[in-house]
Amino acid sequence: MASTRDIVTVVGARPQFIKAAVVSRALAALGLEEQIIHTGQHYDYGMSQVFFDELSVPEPATNLGVGSAPHGRQTGLMLEALEAEFVSRKPAIVLIYGDTNSTLAAALAAVKLGIPVAHVEAGLRSFNMRMPEEINRTLADKISTLLFCPTTTAVSNLAREGVLSGVYFVGDVMYDAALYYADRAPALSETTARGLGDREFYLATVHRAENTDDPKRLTAIIDALSSLPRPVVMPLHPRTRKVLDETAVASSGSLRLVEPVGYLEMAALERAARIIFTDSGGIQKEAYFYRTPCVTLRDETEWVETVQEGWNILAGADAAKISAAAQRLESRPPDGRTDLFGDGRAGTTIAGILTEFLSRLS
Repeated sequence: MASTRDIVTVVGARPQFIKAAVVSRALAALGLEEQIIHTGQHYDYGMSQVFFDELSVPEPATNLGVGSAPHGRQTGLMLEALEAEFVSRKPAIVLIYGDTNSTLAAALAAVKLGIPVAHVEAGLRSFNMRMPEEINRTLADKISTLLFCPTTTAVSNLAREGVLSGVYFVGDVMYDAALYYADRAPALSETTARGLGDREFYLATVHRAENTDDPKRLTAIIDALSSLPRPVVMPLHPRTRKVLDETAVASSGSLRLVEPVGYLEMAALERAARIIFTDSGGIQKEAYFYRTPCVTLRDETEWVETVQEGWNILAGADAAKISAAAQRLESRPPDGRTDLFGDGRAGTTIAGILTEFLSRLS
């Protein structure tokens, strides 16, 4: 049975494991009790357990094993299972991360039971409501008690929506992770980029439904990556591999398709790449942390600051724009960078705010 000071953390996808590692370490340092529930949204070793192993995230108290399913069914199954868990565990607060179906399901289940919700990475907006992630994070923000924002832009987004109470600019926990694990990443020679030297290759990831579920967009991206002048290492998300197999979209030329990699290997690849091509929000930030130029394979981004500073170019799924962005970053790489994402102590700041909040409940 949980005490009135217990925190229940809900995670389900790769980026959340990375963020939770930072905050869990800070919570433990302050003696706060935490129980982790894994929804099972990412369920195979390459996308899930490897991150718990590498990052020393405490083992989950339970794994709901929901797995892959259409959005409505997946969210509904999580909502039902999480409600039962919260009733049984009686947490003082539920801690959620980011913008996944796990995030929304946990927020809904908690608030309907009268349990406060704390949202790490609150206030992000792409202003594209066709994205499931935009729906998830916007709704989660509306019903959260504590909103931990990674940037001042996120604070401003919430203020424009009338969300002012419980909002904190804490910095980005993924920046904490990048600093903490930088020296723990393997050497480049030990990664899937064997035979390639530092800054001699490009790195690419594609996983968002807007790209994988649209054959035209996916074909354009694969064609563009295949025609780049340097080798392109591309760890394949299971969804992307499945679509490529089903649609027979072919890679060729410079593109090297590899299995998913863990966080530490990915960090090594990101630091060593000449340019990163991605539709991942987290990897856009990590590129900025590691001073690696980035081309975003989306039409908009939540991380507008990285675009404004010249480290990130929006190219969408337009092959010509992807090629032009690569040429521009090759000939005129960005220089200089500011501390957009805080001082690397976001986890400690979040843990301190949670400590104060829970003391008021006692």
